[in-house]
Amino acid sequence: MTKLGYQFQRIDLLQQALTHRSVSQRDNYERLEFLGDSLLGMIIAKYLYCHFPKEKEGRLTRMRATLVRQESLAKIAKDLQLGQSLILSVGELKSGGHHRESILADVVEAIIAAIYLDCNRLDILEPIVLKWYEPYLIEIHPGDQLKDPKSLLQELLQSKKMPLPIYEVVNIEGDAPNQHFTIHCQVEGFSVFKGEGASRRFAEQAAAADILKFLEHSL
Repeated sequence: MTKLGYQFQRIDLLQQALTHRSVSQRDNYERLEFLGDSLLGMIIAKYLYCHFPKEKEGRLTRMRATLVRQESLAKIAKDLQLGQSLILSVGELKSGGHHRESILADVVEAIIAAIYLDCNRLDILEPIVLKWYEPYLIEIHPGDQLKDPKSLLQELLQSKKMPLPIYEVVNIEGDAPNQHFTIHCQVEGFSVFKGEGASRRFAEQAAAADILKFLEHSL
C-alpha cells in the first residue's frame, strides 16, 4: 500500500477500509465511506474555491461533482492499485468485485476516512488526497465537466468530420446487480480501446475517456 503516501499507525483502520460487507456485516468499510465522502467533498471544494476564484457556485459544484463521482474515484483506486488489496468474500471475488467500479470508489472514500481517523489532522490528509488527484486536477477546466466523455468524443469526431465511434459489449461478468462490463470502442482508423465498469454506460464512458486522451494528442 505504499502508493497511498501514508503510513498507518492503526492497521485495523486500513483493514476495515478495505473490507467488503460480504466478509463482515460489522467491520466493513461502509461507515468509513460515509465519513470519507464528506471529507473528500470538503477537500475538493476548497481546492476548486482557491484555484478558480472567478467561477460561480453552480460551475464549481459541477466541477466538484465530476471529480468525486464514481468513475473518477474508481480511476484513483486503480492508480493506487487498491483492487488487489480488497478483502472480499469468495463470491465477490468470483464475480469480479476486485475491479468493480462501485466497490473501488467506496474504498477510496473509506481510506480517506481511515487516514483522517488515524492521524486526526486535516492538514496531513489534504495534501495526500490532492496528490492522488493531481493528474485529474491538472486536466480539469471549468467547461469540461458540463459534458461526459462520450459527448465530448462525439463532438470532437464531428468537428473533424470523422465517423462516430462504435461501442460493443465484449464481456459481462457476474450477475445483476453486481455485474462488470467490458466494452470495446472503435474509432475508424485507430486501434480498439477498452473500457470497464459496473454498467454498460460506465464502461462506455471509460473507453470514451481513454480515446479522448489519445486523440487529443494525435489529431
